[in-house]
Amino acid sequence: MTMGYRVAVVGATGNVGREILNILAERQFPLDEVAAVASSRSTGNLIDFGDSGKELKVQNIEHFDFDGWDIALFAAGSDVSKVYAPIAAGAGCTVIDNSSFYRMDPDVPLIVPEVNPEAIDGYRAKNIVANPNCSTAQMVVALKPLHDAARIKRVVVATYQSVSGSGKAGMDELFEQSRNIFVGDSNEPRKFTKQIAFNVIPQCGDFHDDGSTSEEWKLVVETKKILDSSIKISATCVRVPVFVGHSEAINIEFEDEISADQAREILREAPGVMLIDKREDGGYVTPVECVGEYATFVSRVREDPTVDNGLSIWVVSDNLRKGAALNAVQIAELLGRRHLQKAA
Repeated sequence: MTMGYRVAVVGATGNVGREILNILAERQFPLDEVAAVASSRSTGNLIDFGDSGKELKVQNIEHFDFDGWDIALFAAGSDVSKVYAPIAAGAGCTVIDNSSFYRMDPDVPLIVPEVNPEAIDGYRAKNIVANPNCSTAQMVVALKPLHDAARIKRVVVATYQSVSGSGKAGMDELFEQSRNIFVGDSNEPRKFTKQIAFNVIPQCGDFHDDGSTSEEWKLVVETKKILDSSIKISATCVRVPVFVGHSEAINIEFEDEISADQAREILREAPGVMLIDKREDGGYVTPVECVGEYATFVSRVREDPTVDNGLSIWVVSDNLRKGAALNAVQIAELLGRRHLQKAA
C-alpha cells in the first residue's frame, strides 16, 4: 500500500492557486489530503479540486496549523510567504514558494525540474524551495539543452508577457478596457501604468535605479542562479494585450559552434520542450495555442549571422502553468522522488 501526501495550497483562490489545484488533480499527485488555504476574505468559500467533482472548503491562513502536513504550495505573494512560509517550514512542512521573496536567498534552492533537479538537495537548510518567475522558467527550459551542447555566453531577450502574469485584476482590466473602447466608454488604466487594450507597455514591475524593471532584473539574476552564473543577459520585458501565455524572442551567443539544424535536433529531444518549427505561414506557436498545455514551445529557430555562433529562437508557454503552477507541482513531485518518498 502506498501512502500519499498531505498537501496545503496557500492562496488557493487566486489564478495560480486554482491552477495548482487543477494540476494536482490532473497529474494524479499522490494525495492523502489536500487543503485550500487563503486569507480571511475567502474563508469558508468552496472551490473545486480540479475536475474531480470534489469541493474544498477554504481555510483561513491565520488559523491554519501546518503541523503534520508534508508540503505547502504557496501562491499568495511575497507578503504572505514572508510571514507564513517560515511558520510552515518550522512545523516540518516543506514549502514550495511561488513568490519572489526567497528566490535569491542563497539557502533556498531555485528549481526548474528539467534544468537543475539536483539543486533541490539543498532544501533542508530552510525547508523552503523557490519557484522562479514565469518568464525565467520557460526561458531556462529552452536554454538548458542548448547550453549543455555549446555553452551560452550571452542572451538578449525581449518578452511579450500576458496580463494574467499580474493576476486576475490584470485580466479584468484588459477585458473591460477592450469592451469600453468598442462602446466609447472611458478606459482609464487602474492596474497598469498605461492603456493595455490594443497597446503594449514596456514596463513589467517597478523601476530600479539602473533603468531596468523588477521583471527584467528577475530574468537576469534567476537565470544565472538556475542555469549558469557566467551567462551575460540583457532583458526587455513588455506587457502585451494577451490573456494567458508569455512569449519571448531570444537571441543567444554561444562559445562553440552550433547550427540551427543541430539546435532543432537537440530541442526535439529536450525534456519539457515541444519544437514546432515549420518555415511557412503559421508554422510556429502563439500564446493562444499554448493555453492549458504543459510544454514550453520553441519555434523560429534560426542562425544569427551577425555574431559568431549565434541563434535566435521564439519561445511560448502558458505562464499560469509552466511559469507557475505546473513548475510548483513538478517541484513537489521531484521532492517526493528524491527526498520524501512516501509514494511509489
